[in-house]
Amino acid sequence: MIPLDLSNRQLHAALERVTAWIEGYLGDPGRFPVLAQVSPGAVAARLPASPPDEAESMDAILDDFERVLLPGVTHWNHPGFFAYFATTGSAPGVMAEMLTAALNVNAMLWKTSPAATELEQRALDWLRQMLGLGTGWFGVINDTASITTLLALAAAREAKPDLQVRVRGLAGRPDLPVLRVYASEQAHSSVDKAAITLGIGHENCVRVPVDEAFRMRPDALASAIAADRAAGRLPLAVVATVGTTSTGSVDPVSAIAEISAGAGAWLHVDASYAGTAAIVPECRDTLAGVERADSLVVNPHKWMFTPIDLSAMFTRRPDVLKRAFSLVPDYLVTAEQDEVVNLMDYGVQLGRRFRALKLWMVIRAFGVSGIAERLRNHMAMARDFASWVEREPGWVLAAPPMFSLVCFRCAPAGLPPEDADVLNQRVLDRVNASGRAYLSHTRLHGRLVLRLAIGNLRTEPRHVADAWSLLRDAARA
Repeated sequence: MIPLDLSNRQLHAALERVTAWIEGYLGDPGRFPVLAQVSPGAVAARLPASPPDEAESMDAILDDFERVLLPGVTHWNHPGFFAYFATTGSAPGVMAEMLTAALNVNAMLWKTSPAATELEQRALDWLRQMLGLGTGWFGVINDTASITTLLALAAAREAKPDLQVRVRGLAGRPDLPVLRVYASEQAHSSVDKAAITLGIGHENCVRVPVDEAFRMRPDALASAIAADRAAGRLPLAVVATVGTTSTGSVDPVSAIAEISAGAGAWLHVDASYAGTAAIVPECRDTLAGVERADSLVVNPHKWMFTPIDLSAMFTRRPDVLKRAFSLVPDYLVTAEQDEVVNLMDYGVQLGRRFRALKLWMVIRAFGVSGIAERLRNHMAMARDFASWVEREPGWVLAAPPMFSLVCFRCAPAGLPPEDADVLNQRVLDRVNASGRAYLSHTRLHGRLVLRLAIGNLRTEPRHVADAWSLLRDAARA
């Protein structure tokens, strides 16, 4: 008879090896090159084209994990990871993921795992308090901010019941006005993707001009809405950003909320990166004005040391969100459904992982004050880095430093901007090839700009100093 699973002896031996590897890895992820040093197809070339017919030992499988796969891993846990927005798989979060995988529950209904549902509600209420949000917010966990934004814009459609989109759809309906969604020129591309997915159309995702600090201009938003209303278009939703991907800029949420309310448009606030900064007492005003939003997203997997993926969606209008998505076939009807929260009612997916466990364990293991202190340290390191750039001849800041993000550029005197673009790309490539640091880039005012984002739990001042040394050496090479 074929064994149903690994024997207890096999499981014990494999777990010993896996936990020992994880312990060593989290103790020193910096021993690996931060950016995978492989060419396209190199990993696939070492993997068999067909699956094994016979069972293989866990030792053989784990050997190949280290021999074949690890060389092709970019290490987001590396203290020299400064690209995009760093994520950290902290020890408590990793242990929570192991327990989650072992339990393998599906939290689609309260009944299918009451602890998963009730812990999600409680952990998100803890997060609400940590962020300084008032009462009246309902929270639900999604995988990423992209999905949360999609759900928010779907709720915005449902908030206008006269459109009857849920029942009648959008196609072939001359009775419907053109729906418009507004976001700044610096807003994340997930807003565009949501508009495309929901049938609103990419051309109806209106990009609003920004000011000199890359913040949405309320006057430009008001003008765009007024022009659309005059043309018979319907302002559906506005997306304000707290911590844009390129520069970390913060849109003036209070002013935007006033305009959105006047237009009858749903206001969604994307604070997926910088919203976490509000945990730090002196940064509490980061979320000023959010109390007037209809929905909000904050990603603990970005800057709160929770393993990816975990995106916290908050809304002050859970009835609308539920109305947009709730669909209960007979096989999902339960006796207590009118007394409990069934998480499947608040999004597209039916199956749901027990994500709340890792958020709950991370908050408890570090404490609110401990998380705040770590965030404070990251922002201090970013300020130090920005000061080095400002003092160095031939280097300039390309945007105001925000939170733990610095945008900068190598710009030697007399070098034409186009040639400086080439230089900055060469500098970026050299630094990233070193294996000691990994940075990403963006474009501001049409020019290539380097980004250094500090967010890794294990990053220390020496790692930031090493990155600066690599940058200057690359510019001189």
